Amino acid sequence: MLKNIPKHLSPDVLWALAAMGHGDCLAVVDANYPAYSRHQRVLPIVGVPLVSIIADILMLMPVDDFLEKPVVKMVPDGDLGYAASVHHDVEKIVNDTEERQVNFEPVERTKFYDVAARAFAVVATTDDRPFGCFIFTKGVIRSV
Repeated sequence: MLKNIPKHLSPDVLWALAAMGHGDCLAVVDANYPAYSRHQRVLPIVGVPLVSIIADILMLMPVDDFLEKPVVKMVPDGDLGYAASVHHDVEKIVNDTEERQVNFEPVERTKFYDVAARAFAVVATTDDRPFGCFIFTKGVIRSV
């Protein structure tokens, strides 16, 4: 047992977060995403809402502040303006955790698969809210 580790993160997710470098990407996806058929490094977390997992991840992982849009969100093909409730929930968590306005890039479902293929790892959730798929670019921890 360790102190101060967010409760929803498995040892494999902790390893991935520590092993990632600046600019590496982590995908966090919903239950509908075909993670196992498209990725080598799939890290399942079962029975926990996607927003809780993302909140826990962001307690440990900084979001890139060099990129204009360091977070990608999946939207339906042909509808870049689509905004699901899960998108709003995740945007609030990211902005609150980062204590700044973080811009999200909407990416159509079909293209999202190609973008996600470059992710260091995929955290596969059992969350069933549609279009609950995100890619986070890891930032740096700045000295104080």
